[in-house]
Amino acid sequence: MPNTVCTVRDGGSEHIESAELCRWAREALEDKKGQDLVLLDVRDVSSVTDYFLIATGTSAPHIRALVEDIEVSLKREGARRFGHSGTPESGWIVLDYVDVVIHVFSPEARAYYDLEKLWSDAVVMT
Repeated sequence: MPNTVCTVRDGGSEHIESAELCRWAREALEDKKGQDLVLLDVRDVSSVTDYFLIATGTSAPHIRALVEDIEVSLKREGARRFGHSGTPESGWIVLDYVDVVIHVFSPEARAYYDLEKLWSDAVVMT
């Protein structure tokens, strides 16, 4: 994955590469047993962001734990979140780190919104 510049570190003096932010977020999701992790490179099909990281939580408390761990982990690394939408009870939370957007779904919401199909022209990263 090319290392595009992403979110500024807290204080604004340094930059975080997208690849690093994706790696840290993925590790946080894996640590809390997030399921079905998919990283989509959407640079060629979206002007809004570079990467979508998609994961599934098994319940509202699990989704909450996944999101909290992502936020703590990325904040510890100095990443600044620019947006947050949704609730665990809604089945979908979006964390916007500008060049990386993280989606944490319930199984039902993930099947309903099917971002992988919607963004099927994106490159699936491993």
